[in-house]
Amino acid sequence: MKTLLYSLLGSLLFLFCISCREELVGKVTTGTITGKVVKKGNNAPLSNVKIYTSPTTQTVFTKTDGTFILDNVPLGDYSLKAELTGYLSTFQGVNVKTQDGISVVFEMSDDNSLNSPPSVPILLTPVDQSVDQPTSVNLTWSSTDPDAGDSLKLKFKIIVKNSLNNIVFEKDNIKTKNYVLDNLIFGVTYFWQVVADDTVNTPVYSAIQQFKVSDTPNNRFHYVKKAGSNYYIVSSNEAGQNFQFTPNSVNSWRPKLNNDAGLVAFLRTVAGTTQIFTAKKDGSNLKQVTTTQPVLGYNYEDLDFSWSTNGSELLYPSFNKLYKINKDGSGLTLVYTTTDGNFITECDWSNDGSKIALKTNDVNGYNAKIFIIDSLGNILQTILTGQTGAAGGLNFSIAGDKIIFTRDISGYENLNHRQLDSHIFLYNLTTNVSTDLSLLSEKPLGSNDLDPRFSPNDAEIIFMNTSNDGISEKSIYKIPLNTLNNTSSRTLLFSAAEMPDWE
Repeated sequence: MKTLLYSLLGSLLFLFCISCREELVGKVTTGTITGKVVKKGNNAPLSNVKIYTSPTTQTVFTKTDGTFILDNVPLGDYSLKAELTGYLSTFQGVNVKTQDGISVVFEMSDDNSLNSPPSVPILLTPVDQSVDQPTSVNLTWSSTDPDAGDSLKLKFKIIVKNSLNNIVFEKDNIKTKNYVLDNLIFGVTYFWQVVADDTVNTPVYSAIQQFKVSDTPNNRFHYVKKAGSNYYIVSSNEAGQNFQFTPNSVNSWRPKLNNDAGLVAFLRTVAGTTQIFTAKKDGSNLKQVTTTQPVLGYNYEDLDFSWSTNGSELLYPSFNKLYKINKDGSGLTLVYTTTDGNFITECDWSNDGSKIALKTNDVNGYNAKIFIIDSLGNILQTILTGQTGAAGGLNFSIAGDKIIFTRDISGYENLNHRQLDSHIFLYNLTTNVSTDLSLLSEKPLGSNDLDPRFSPNDAEIIFMNTSNDGISEKSIYKIPLNTLNNTSSRTLLFSAAEMPDWE
């Protein structure tokens, strides 16, 4: 009986073990968690992100492509966490149920709470309350960002207002700590402020400082310089203190100041035509005088015009015609038409308004004539005719009894209108005697003297000299009329300059 009982118990125990063995073999106890970590907003993968679970199983770090994998994670519920310096830690609840595991994606945001704002900008130059500033000012400031990683993000904005409290200029996305502010107005006070922005924190504003531009200088010299294909006008005194009168963006040349009008007139290209403009001595109050009848002629660079003494009218050429117009653009009047069809290129009005000097030439710029007419168009006197080579540069003396002009004494003529040996001549209208001023002042060989004008007191002559090669630098000189005997009488006034005016 006992033997039977033991056999029965043994069988039952064998069957129980087999059942337990089958249950253990069929049961899965671990799974896998895979995933990827990206930056919120642009989905850029984030590497070296710490990934771990709670309850704790294991810790891994993301690869360069932002992916990670946790193997052999016991089945169950977990909090999966992601941590990276500079980013907000984040977590996801996961349930590992099967051997197939689970896949997750983390989006991590910048932790702006760890980012410090830039320092308040300190305005350096111009010094606060400074006066007599030029019309072009270099604004400079200092500002730092404690977060080295923001150095490429830090940008600045400047706000400029004038004394009327109007915003006259705003510029943002400045990456340097300076900005050149151009085209300021003489005599005006400007207020400026700088804003620092690291694109993370609230922008930081500097204090407001002010500076005042100097009053309009009483400059008596005007000339032009070249910027690319354009001329621009410069206003200067004899000490060389100057400011740019017109911008580089438009072609402006032949400046002529009239003190009675308080205006500088000049030529400017407008839609392919040459027009006369005026502006105040500081360059403001720009006005186009001519419109329907532009300035026309053989070569726009040689074209010239003239003020009336009182500054109320202007004379200018248009092919074979000479026109008169009021400074406000009204009263356009035909004054003279050439009888031979030649073009009028230059003109000058005598101080008393009784005489007009004209220089005419053919379509090639040659066959030049210089003569004087009265206000009715009657020819009073012929000064130059029948000479080969180029001529020009007319200007009356104050008394109107003398006139200066230039002529290429080499007589050379070619399609490019090149001059080889241009001299300045002083012509006495009473005696009809011509004096070669270039010869007396020993003009350098191989050079041209061009565009002469009397000084305001008739004691000197201002002019431009340059090599006859056509590419060398042009410079403006003056010579006294009472000591014309050697090269020492030539005084350099302005380098890289041409078309001078001295009033």
